[in-house]
Amino acid sequence: MARRGLLLLVTVLTAVACTPAAGFSSASSGSAATATTLTAVTTTTVVASTSPGAWESQMIARINSERAAVGASPLAMCNALRTAAQNHSADQAAHNTMTHTGSDGSTLDTRATRAGYTGWTALGENVAYGYGTVDSVMTGWMNSPGHRANLLNSGFTHVGLGQAAASAGALYWTQDFGRTGRC
Repeated sequence: MARRGLLLLVTVLTAVACTPAAGFSSASSGSAATATTLTAVTTTTVVASTSPGAWESQMIARINSERAAVGASPLAMCNALRTAAQNHSADQAAHNTMTHTGSDGSTLDTRATRAGYTGWTALGENVAYGYGTVDSVMTGWMNSPGHRANLLNSGFTHVGLGQAAASAGALYWTQDFGRTGRC
């Protein structure tokens, strides 16, 4: 039986609600999607980044394949956004909660600038939990209009990816997108 998970997203500047894609269970059984939006600010790095792992390579390949199919330019991996995304996934896993607000009250713009992504003009974020593989979480995001919009947004130039397991084993996923920031 396929594992169902939850999806949330933040996009660039208006709050939007996304309904779960066809085939998803109701929010009470563990599948939901929501969207929110932001624009510009600026600041410092938190975690040193290393080379992408296998799951990150698989996810960026899938992201850029989906983008190529609609004529959008590929996204470049950004270590600052990677730090922001990874720290957010770890925070969510540690607190067993899926949200765009960090346990310290931080928002995407705060986390991105704190991680060193400065000079940006747009940000977006997708978060999800409970999906066991890159393929399953990417399929979930691509089947959700708001998440799909972030993934295919031709204005974004950078991406950072995060994944962390909660103590019970559920994976928390984060994709942070940016435009024109310094990586």
